[in-house]
Amino acid sequence: METLCSAVVFPSFKIRTSQFSKCGSIRASLAIEQQTSQTKVALLRIGTRGSPLALAQAFETRDKLMASHPELAEEGAIQIVIIKTTGDKILSQPLADIGGKGLFTKEIDEALINGDIDIAVHSMKDVPTYLPDKTILPCNLPREDVRDAFISLNAASLADLPSGSIVGTASLRRKSQILHKYPSLNVEENFRGNVQTRLRKLSEGVVQATLLALAGLKRLNMTENVTSILSIDDMLPAVAQGAIGIACRSNDDKMAEYLASLNHAETKLAVSCERSFLETLEGSCRTPIAGYASRNVDGDCLFRGLVASPDGTSVLETSRVGPYVAEDMILMGKDAGEELLSRAGPGFFSS
Repeated sequence: METLCSAVVFPSFKIRTSQFSKCGSIRASLAIEQQTSQTKVALLRIGTRGSPLALAQAFETRDKLMASHPELAEEGAIQIVIIKTTGDKILSQPLADIGGKGLFTKEIDEALINGDIDIAVHSMKDVPTYLPDKTILPCNLPREDVRDAFISLNAASLADLPSGSIVGTASLRRKSQILHKYPSLNVEENFRGNVQTRLRKLSEGVVQATLLALAGLKRLNMTENVTSILSIDDMLPAVAQGAIGIACRSNDDKMAEYLASLNHAETKLAVSCERSFLETLEGSCRTPIAGYASRNVDGDCLFRGLVASPDGTSVLETSRVGPYVAEDMILMGKDAGEELLSRAGPGFFSS
């Protein structure tokens, strides 16, 4: 198994082992689970990608399950199963060029359907709007901060970057919004890899700045690397950014019961609204789409949606306000998507 945690020191970024207190426990726990699995069959197997962030999310899930269900707190009751996905294997191309949906979920979903794991932990922004047959996603954990973080060695914000500076991001959503507001900047879109890899590339001068999801940096205890935080007005987040989703087989009542006990209703409603918007637009990695549903000061749902051309020359936005109730929020997302489809016109999403 590859080493999951190590001390890495960049010129201006320090990723200390102490920052990965979770990571040390991850490696130790995985070793324990491998040993105990020889003598005891796990009651629950969690499928996950192998990156430090994915493992942090899997262990957050494990800890919540152990806290809620005494039988799962026993040694060896829960096993973590690391699965490599297509998105992990192909790092030489931009995500938009690889194409297809489920780049970071397909192999995990297959393991779930085949009975190799019992639940699958996903970053919700990676989950296609259509779930595979024989699976359900009954659980979203409480959502983390949805905003994007700006990280740079020599600038305080995107606005402070000199003309011609290169910003690294694998996200067309970020690229289009950056270029729309700051057309003098350049974007390197094949800026792939986990958080640690991207920070290393930044420290080596491959790019002058990058944007990362603040949620991931928080879950990895790496917020000290943040230069500034972009407001929602400056950078509308990806659909379901900051949310963790947990899937199980549709005929597995026991796992569904476990996951129902962890579900955070407010997060699930917001994610459902945003994914309704995304589904209406038939969005994929080739389409810059952003969407965010939140509760406003009156307790209602405020939804904001955006579609853009990849080069940022055209950006269309809309918003909706309505009751923070499932049916209303799903209809709001759908209606917002239909409006932007109509305004964009034929050819916008294929340009």
